[in-house]
Amino acid sequence: MSFIDTLQDLVGLVPDVVQPLIVAAAGAIPFIEGEGSVVIGIIGGIPPVVAAIAAMAGNFLIVTVLVLLSSGARDAVVTRRREKVLARDGMPAGSDSALAAAPAERSGGSRRAARRAKFQHAYERYGVPGVSLLGPLLLPTHFTATMLAASSVGKTRILIWQALAIIAWTTLTALIASGVMNAVG
Repeated sequence: MSFIDTLQDLVGLVPDVVQPLIVAAAGAIPFIEGEGSVVIGIIGGIPPVVAAIAAMAGNFLIVTVLVLLSSGARDAVVTRRREKVLARDGMPAGSDSALAAAPAERSGGSRRAARRAKFQHAYERYGVPGVSLLGPLLLPTHFTATMLAASSVGKTRILIWQALAIIAWTTLTALIASGVMNAVG
């Protein structure tokens, strides 16, 4: 029994209604994402359009959750830092003038700093569209979206560009996988 037969049998064990949910769940996993999960779905016998939509939905759903959580965490840290600086300087709460004066802290090891520097360089060179669209070549969309949110990029802007990237890469992968399956089958 070949690998394709094994996947098709596995997908065949669950009802047709549940099959896209398996593909969507796979799309939520970093490094599998929409691109990998659409291939799993197509090889498993799910129609390519259904597999692609499920893969995109699963990938985008988790990216949305991560962006909202990362953005919320960043806002909480900035607010707490602002309050500490204001309290230290004896300024009334709600004063924003001290925030700009607060130095940015760099934490973590040299590996983290190197990754952050690479991301920052790509971000400065290509902006949100470039990092979002080219990011899947180097990093999962999960990491890219989280880093953008931590860099104070607006949530809506991140989600729009991540959606476009997920749609583009998953569609391209679905077309390739469908073509291969048609050629093999």
